[in-house]
Amino acid sequence: MSAEPSVTDRVTSLVRALRAHGIRIGTGESVDAAQAVAALGLDSRDHLREGLASALLHDHGQRAVFDPVFDVYFPRAVGAPGATAGDRDSLRERLTEALATNDRAAIARLAAEALDALGGYDANGWSSQQTLNRLRPQTLLAPAMSAIRAGGSGQSGAFTDRIEADEVRRRIEEFREGVRGEARRRVAEARNRDELARRMPVQTPDRTVFLYADKAQLAELRRTVHPLARKLATRLAARRRRAARGRIDLRRTLRGSLSTGGVPMRPVLRKRRPSRPELVLLCDVSGSVAGFANFTMLLVQALHDQFSKIRVFAFVNRIDEVTDLIAHGAADADGLGARISSEATLTGWHGSSDYGTALGEFVERYESAVGPRSTVFVLGDARNNQQSPNLPALRRVARAARRTYWLNPEPRSQWDTGDSAAATYAEVVPMHECRNARQLSALVGRLLPV
Repeated sequence: MSAEPSVTDRVTSLVRALRAHGIRIGTGESVDAAQAVAALGLDSRDHLREGLASALLHDHGQRAVFDPVFDVYFPRAVGAPGATAGDRDSLRERLTEALATNDRAAIARLAAEALDALGGYDANGWSSQQTLNRLRPQTLLAPAMSAIRAGGSGQSGAFTDRIEADEVRRRIEEFREGVRGEARRRVAEARNRDELARRMPVQTPDRTVFLYADKAQLAELRRTVHPLARKLATRLAARRRRAARGRIDLRRTLRGSLSTGGVPMRPVLRKRRPSRPELVLLCDVSGSVAGFANFTMLLVQALHDQFSKIRVFAFVNRIDEVTDLIAHGAADADGLGARISSEATLTGWHGSSDYGTALGEFVERYESAVGPRSTVFVLGDARNNQQSPNLPALRRVARAARRTYWLNPEPRSQWDTGDSAAATYAEVVPMHECRNARQLSALVGRLLPV
């Protein structure tokens, strides 16, 4: 077994791995990192982490890259924790309790135990994906919610339940990330640490999951709106130029070939007049879905030059037009959600999502906003709280529009679980998973007409 690398070697390798992930680190920052290690010592891993981050990074957004790479070279522990591998049912019961009580220490401990019990596949191999597939922590939302209600003060309601459900989903994602981190740590001990650090996926802002992003992550994500809009505008302009060439006009081509003995030497193209599309957004702004909707609205606002007309509507269980609130220069990134909540009528007699009622009101009040040149995007998780989905209203929108798409920020594995009506709505309009900015960029660039 090879000797463990020295601290100097670990810091040097850490710098190389960060550079491989696109963080620019010069000689000066490397020297500062070495001095930070000398000043802080190795007594406190947390102090060492913060010192190296201060020396090497240029902005807080780079922490999403730095933290998992740091964990590879400076792990919290060495070797397996030595926990006895409990069976799957026992793990699920204890994890449910930890999720309900928000016991973060227990969640971290159970991540290691779950990897021991369910993730091993050879002498030195652990698979986080195998662990998560066998344990299925995403199915513990309902049991955890029941445990919260059983141990609570008795206060309940649709709005409160939605907030608590979003919080439990965040804790589940924390557990999933704990399993992934524990697997990375063990694999790094057993295999090539440098290769793992260079190839490991890192949580850059464009991969931030909308549903689980905290306030700081959403703020970092919003800072990527304008660079992302510039890339999308370039892509859409290139598609528009290609489309302007048109397709072959077969009749005119054959008629012109009479002068060359029937050989079509000069194809005649149908000339197109490419027009900028009209865009209509219907945005669910309830609960954790609001972060996804707000980011998309800001992105569309930054792309306003690419459309002949934009109209934006927000809803919870009632719908209202908010186009003016996101007009160019009218909405700042931090205050958009607050302005929509305070200035638009989004709820009626209750505070939970009701897609059927909102779609019905849209058809009744705003159906003229959709025309044969319109592309409609519905943004939401399709969680309808067991209300009527009102498919006739969605069909009327789809028939009136040129194209209609549904972007769902939940993972496809969670569609049709609990109160989700995703499959029902997908029978009427195509539904696409859209969990992060990278997926959103790809979908907008691919689905928008030119």
